[in-house]
Amino acid sequence: MADTTDTKSSNQMWGGRFASGPDAIMEEINASIGFDKKLFAQDIRGSIAHATMLAHQGIISADDKDKIVHGLNTILSEIESGNFEFSRRLEDIHMNIEARLATLIGPAAGRLHTARSRNDQVALDFRLWVKEELEKTEKMLTGLIAAFLDRAEEHAESVMPGFTHLQTAQPVTFGHHCMAYVEMFGRDRSRVRHAIEHLDESPIGAAALAGTGYPIDRHMTAKALGFREPTRNSIDTVSDRDFAIEFLSIAAIAGMHLSRLAEEIVIWSTPQFGFVRLSDAFSTGSSIMPQKKNPDAAELVRAKTGRINGSLVALLTIMKGLPLAYSKDMQEDKEQVFDAAESLELAIAAMTGMVRDLTVNTARMKAAAGSGFSTATDLADWLVREAGLPFRDAHHVTGRAVALAESKGCDLAELPLSDLQAIHPDITDKVYDVLTVEASVASRKSFGGTAPSEVRRQIAFWRARN
Repeated sequence: MADTTDTKSSNQMWGGRFASGPDAIMEEINASIGFDKKLFAQDIRGSIAHATMLAHQGIISADDKDKIVHGLNTILSEIESGNFEFSRRLEDIHMNIEARLATLIGPAAGRLHTARSRNDQVALDFRLWVKEELEKTEKMLTGLIAAFLDRAEEHAESVMPGFTHLQTAQPVTFGHHCMAYVEMFGRDRSRVRHAIEHLDESPIGAAALAGTGYPIDRHMTAKALGFREPTRNSIDTVSDRDFAIEFLSIAAIAGMHLSRLAEEIVIWSTPQFGFVRLSDAFSTGSSIMPQKKNPDAAELVRAKTGRINGSLVALLTIMKGLPLAYSKDMQEDKEQVFDAAESLELAIAAMTGMVRDLTVNTARMKAAAGSGFSTATDLADWLVREAGLPFRDAHHVTGRAVALAESKGCDLAELPLSDLQAIHPDITDKVYDVLTVEASVASRKSFGGTAPSEVRRQIAFWRARN
């Protein structure tokens, strides 16, 4: 009778999921088809370009090329219609497509892999996917910027408090505040455009790591796939994931900007602030408190930033210790990028919707703009301009005026002229012209300042470039 002790022990050691032992574990850890099937369109597109080039160079026959292209287009239709059966046994998207191609067209399928490796194949697929995602991100950021430009134009004169340290600092306009985010997301879009430029090189033809002895034309495939040119070093080509890391870096920075905006929306929509109100489309209620209206969309945008940051750190960590050239560790790159891309897309879409959806309480903002002695700097500037004081002396005089107003429980504009003149005799009743929030805002006409005229100038500039 055979001794079954070892088999039983092995099965217990590997656990129920891996009942067949080490082979099942290897299949589980090695397979990537569960996530890299997302690259099917890019894989087929790259293979068609590669087969076309091989035929052009006389490496394969025109008849084989035609069979390959027809078979690949058939597979594309099958996948898009949901009629393609993905197999974990075949590991990845490349082998799944190649196996199906062999079934469809026979021996000609085996010629497709001439002069290439899965190393340069996956580098191509992934680079194409990231390039397309960056192009999509660019369009979405343009839409978000357009939403802010509309709100900025609508509220170029709507006064609100400007903050530093989340303390009232100086009056600004809501339009000016909106334009701050235009600048942020404009920089994000600029980074996206630079990233597209950086990755705009075709990896196909680098093969496993050393290039190939076949007389291929890498410039032809690069042009066919919409790249500027082919990469220039085959070792770097198959081991490079800078384009993915750069995408994640851009996503993390944009996510940080989105999170700052989300935080402001959360704060502004509280009853204590009451600056804005989100409609039911971007809010939820409470299961127990009927009065609650929670800015959940903004809170979830804020939370998405953590996922994106985690993806960036994960890929940096995956790549940091890899010797040249390709290592299987790099299979772990795609899930990070796919997840971050999905999070970023959703966050931008949600924020664009919220910006357009916001109801702005201009009266509440204006009332808050005058709190906290927000025109104190205007008093100091008036003392410099009209009374000839050095700014440091004017700062000291203004500080005394603020302390007096605070002790009396009134604002600076409510202090009697006699009180102000007791602090400094050169103060006249003309000072009251600069102590209103409207006058403060209107006076900030320096380039990039908060004066409505300057806000409108910056809106016109951005509309011309958006």
